[in-house]
Amino acid sequence: MVYNDIKFILPHFCFRGTYRDAVELTSGNINNTYHLTFRNKGEDVHYTLQHINKYVFKHPVEVIENISRVTSHLARTYESLGEDPERHVLQLIPTREGDFLHQDQQGNYWRAYGFITGAVAYDAPRKDAHIFETGRAFGQFQRLLSDFPAEQLHETIPDFHNTTRRFYNFVASVAADRAGRVAGVEDEIEFFFERRRMMGSIVKMLEKGEIPYRVTHNDTKINNILIDQDTDKALCVIDLDTVMPGSSLYDFGDAIRFCASTAAEDEPDISKISLDMRAFRLFTEGFLSETNGFLTEEELRNLPLGVLVITCELAMRFLTDYMDGDIYFKVRSPEHNLVRTRAQMALLEDMEAKYDDMCRIVEELIGR
Repeated sequence: MVYNDIKFILPHFCFRGTYRDAVELTSGNINNTYHLTFRNKGEDVHYTLQHINKYVFKHPVEVIENISRVTSHLARTYESLGEDPERHVLQLIPTREGDFLHQDQQGNYWRAYGFITGAVAYDAPRKDAHIFETGRAFGQFQRLLSDFPAEQLHETIPDFHNTTRRFYNFVASVAADRAGRVAGVEDEIEFFFERRRMMGSIVKMLEKGEIPYRVTHNDTKINNILIDQDTDKALCVIDLDTVMPGSSLYDFGDAIRFCASTAAEDEPDISKISLDMRAFRLFTEGFLSETNGFLTEEELRNLPLGVLVITCELAMRFLTDYMDGDIYFKVRSPEHNLVRTRAQMALLEDMEAKYDDMCRIVEELIGR
């Protein structure tokens, strides 16, 4: 029963009303998340409760500090624009002690948010409008935070998109062969060795100052956007655990990887997997409608590079976790991470074939 998992946590947060129900949400790969319903003065009040994965987020206090700083900034900005921040920004719920984190007796960390009603986080777009709005929402997220000093945020997962370091870790995992799986994935290993220079290209641009560090989301999947059920307009960017200094190219690339693929990221039949260029155009149009005024020329020109780099990086991370024994990503079977790896490899190969087309679309939309 879900209640038994959280009953000792609920009294520590400032929830309004009397507890009625809890449902575990299962779409995430990292944290355990619950939708709570309370009854207050004859009306239902909804919240989100999350147990933070300590293996992934080793410094939960820094994570919550980043979220608090970013959401406070966004709330002030939306207020100045005459918009209701409670509909557009995650609202952290304080604990009884006045913090935003509760640590239980087992040392686990928990946090809670207000639940935005009348909105849906889709696992896949249902309409063309959802693709455009996802692009617009992530572009707006970067635009509204373009005046926030990125250096004030913690790097909550060190070297999260440092693909050069990721490759070194990958090589170490191959050598260690902790789960005894390396012999069965030699072709996959060679695939990433062949692309190691491409994977490190954005890191080099950042290090040389050719593109700036920005406040970035770093997990730009469509299900991290809440979309209004009535208007199909994007309301709010959610899942802010990985908000930290980064590159706009990573956010754009990861969103395309997820939103413009013709199949799920763990589709076992790779013949179903390709890059949907119509979806690419829709997302890019939405993204550039918000960012084609503050992103630099170098960032704009290299958006398609971000698509290749981030897809290759994630595929390599899935394979690394598979070789390590599935200790990072949630898996539903012993082969799940390998299925993910091969799906993303197939997607990347199609992206490589369509790279020039992506560049042409970006150039066309920039010039409008």
